[in-house]
Amino acid sequence: MKNMKHINIYEFLKSHRASVAVVGLGYVGLPLALELSKHFNVVGYDSCSDTIDSISDILPPPDHIGESGHINEGNLAVVKTTEGIADASFYIIAVGTPVDSNHNPDINHLLSATATVGRLLKPGDYVVYESTVFPGCTEEECVPLLEKISGLKCGHDFKVGYSPERINPGDASHVFANTPKIISGCDDEAAAEIARVYGSAISARLHVAHSIRSAEAAKLLENIQRCVNIALINEMSKTFAKMGIDTNEVIKLAASKWNFTEYSPGLVGGHCIPVDPYYLIAEASRAGIDMPLTRMGCAVNESMPDYVADSVATRIRQTGHDGRRPRVLVLGIAYKRNSDDIRNSGVVEMIARLLSHGIECDVVDEMADSEAVKRMYGIELLPEPSGVYDAVIVAVDHDCYANLDEKWFESVSVGADTLLADLCGTFRGKVSNLKYWTL
Repeated sequence: MKNMKHINIYEFLKSHRASVAVVGLGYVGLPLALELSKHFNVVGYDSCSDTIDSISDILPPPDHIGESGHINEGNLAVVKTTEGIADASFYIIAVGTPVDSNHNPDINHLLSATATVGRLLKPGDYVVYESTVFPGCTEEECVPLLEKISGLKCGHDFKVGYSPERINPGDASHVFANTPKIISGCDDEAAAEIARVYGSAISARLHVAHSIRSAEAAKLLENIQRCVNIALINEMSKTFAKMGIDTNEVIKLAASKWNFTEYSPGLVGGHCIPVDPYYLIAEASRAGIDMPLTRMGCAVNESMPDYVADSVATRIRQTGHDGRRPRVLVLGIAYKRNSDDIRNSGVVEMIARLLSHGIECDVVDEMADSEAVKRMYGIELLPEPSGVYDAVIVAVDHDCYANLDEKWFESVSVGADTLLADLCGTFRGKVSNLKYWTL
């Protein structure tokens, strides 16, 4: 594989003369590696040894784990060292791209992964990015770094592409194999070859973009649209509540028109909606462009944890609690239903606000990893409720909570004045003996 003009990367991968390396084995990289390994030889690498160890727990027992740290499953080998991916020819980088405490894009993990691949890059190799980035990041930040470290020239010695991830953690219906995929490349040949590789593992339609920048921008638009739409409903929820109007009824009535799209109010979290808009806001700002609607949408959504906590605190104070410190049970800390994903959880911000009101909080989430929650947020998860509470907040409608009945809530309540704060509206119309509040 010394001359790009005579290389058909798809054929090399299909005939197992070359392998795919997936760098980053989190919510995006691991499903990607598992699906591609049904068609190609795949090697997965993550810089976090704990991640590799946790993957070994969910894969079937390997035939052998050697001194190199390989964990084999079919055509998938998971390795702990970069030497294990040195022989790959098709690199996919799927690492996290968060924002810092000031909402500035943080691409340090991306650049570190790029440097790792750059040190291994050979003539004829492909590098495809799946991480969410601002338009221009792949070509202006990553490609120059690959060229500098490898001494090779993009387009002549190696090819680059961008195919934004669309993994939806906890969603069993929309998985990698059946989700439409955006493909882009540094030239037409690269885009075509990348499409053939992904097309082997995806039954849904592939959409080939005319440029990498368009593909990068499309990923951001997907999530900014959701951010703004959710912000609109959150703002309406606050407004209608002050007017004494049932937000849920308004949404249902409005949805009777064919072109109305239903969104529900609530806390946002995860890696997409709280993060992605800031990547475009930052890049637009560098170009002297303001994005007031997007900024305001982010601000509205970020205000919701305080709004929920303040609403709960006000209702608890109205009932009285004999001078003792009020106690609240929070059910769910993951950012979405039936998922263990706790990244950027709005529930955490809500809990912090409740604590600032002098309210004691017990947190239970059967889906979340207690060690991960402790490590990320310093919050101790309880295995089950302890004692009785002045309020129960159903923050996440996991199936295990959606099936609870009023008798269960009464069993952990201080009495009829106990508040059931049902953020997802799961128990709307099902509670009569407790005080009920929803968004």
